[in-house]
Amino acid sequence: MLIGKVVGSVWATKKLDSFEGKKLMIVCPYNEDLKPEKKYVVAVDTVQAGIGDVVFYSTSKEAAIPFENSNMPADAAIVGIIDGFSL
Repeated sequence: MLIGKVVGSVWATKKLDSFEGKKLMIVCPYNEDLKPEKKYVVAVDTVQAGIGDVVFYSTSKEAAIPFENSNMPADAAIVGIIDGFSL
């Protein structure tokens, strides 16, 4: 799993049926020093995250696991909201 911050959302009027009712969020990944990277990932939200939330997310094949249709073409899925952490 990876850590990032939700910085925006995506709207799409035309999409696959498997994405109906799913919220798409823009996540700014954090690097190993917990600093924001200069890239973004669109992730399917499974936990009702909001803009400004620090989240953990899965990528690749694991991104489809939270959905009934495990063949869902999702590259990333938000699977938790981080309340706090320590190093």
